[in-house]
Amino acid sequence: MKKRIGIVGSGTTGLQLAYALKDDFEVTIVSHRSPEQLRSGRIMSTQVHFSPTRAREERFHMPKWESDSMIESIHITVGDQKLFAGMLEKPALSVDQRLAYSRYAEELERAGVSFQQKKVIKEEIEAFSDEFDLVIDCTGKNGPLIPFPVEKELTPFQTPQRKCIVGYFKGVKPTSPLGVSVTVIPEIGEMFEIPSETEYGPVTILFITAVPEGPLDMFKGIKSPEAFTIKMREAVEMFFPDIHERIVDIDFALCDENGFLQIAITPEVRIPYLNVNDKLFLGCGDSVILNDPITGQGSNLSSYCAEQLSDLLIEHKHSVRWDEELGRLYWERIKPFVKEVTEWTNAMTQPLPGHVIQMLLSAAEDQQKADEIARWFENPSTAHQAFLTKV
Repeated sequence: MKKRIGIVGSGTTGLQLAYALKDDFEVTIVSHRSPEQLRSGRIMSTQVHFSPTRAREERFHMPKWESDSMIESIHITVGDQKLFAGMLEKPALSVDQRLAYSRYAEELERAGVSFQQKKVIKEEIEAFSDEFDLVIDCTGKNGPLIPFPVEKELTPFQTPQRKCIVGYFKGVKPTSPLGVSVTVIPEIGEMFEIPSETEYGPVTILFITAVPEGPLDMFKGIKSPEAFTIKMREAVEMFFPDIHERIVDIDFALCDENGFLQIAITPEVRIPYLNVNDKLFLGCGDSVILNDPITGQGSNLSSYCAEQLSDLLIEHKHSVRWDEELGRLYWERIKPFVKEVTEWTNAMTQPLPGHVIQMLLSAAEDQQKADEIARWFENPSTAHQAFLTKV
């Protein structure tokens, strides 16, 4: 008899786990939103799936996306100085999570994965777990449901390091070559400009990460799509002149009334396993490994952890019982990479080290170095080495 796995959450992590595990286990996804509610709801985040994540999606036979908005490059600007456009090794892609998640959920249901539409609360999680041999908490940044212990070594902050302001816009002419544009304004914040596919066609994501209470933290009290659009136009004109020059006045608007978001995240890493009343619970993705979005690694790190966990569970699928030893093996398997991504991400929220600034400046005159820096985002281990190893 196949073991029963309950996955709480239908985001990047939960859905990839379901694809990876559905042939070896009886998989149930528990989500408080139906596919239609996902599709018609508010945007949940930004997302760029770099080539390692896209390779995992292909490995697990997840649906492919046809797009004319493949991300080929990373453009770097510091202050008002455009430094370079580095080329990625392989193309990346951003697809609106509302569109992607709803499609994945519908396909998984057709493939025999069970779905329960309900909101699981912390007080019910132990009773809920009686239905399954294992419950995996994939509740995302709103989690966790289980009090997984905090990994203090990787959790240095007690407050958000950035205010995150996101809008999916029509009416912005793309960069050339097509890519993600990163503008760093020291001590004020950053802007990430991301080409993305949505149900409404191609859009440009304008993603501000503002130092709290600084000049770019200017969206307080903005709640309507109209007010958000006006304020974004104001912020772009004031701080990001290159983007402002590419705005087409008559077309500049959110792709839909739910195409904007404001959030502040306190980065936190938890040890992703815990025995509760002699029963093992695991966590995967943002529910236990919550990084600041500044490096764009959220969905990519979640995908990595989901792959490592699914491989481990399949390796141990014939074990009589899954216990704390399995959780320890899982944490040992993912911790080195989690540490690299987290330490790089935390460093990015602070003033850039002098040796990194010198690397950026030298890359303006050296395309090979520019490409190496662009590839930090698809291979964060190289970014970790660059930031935390002074040359």
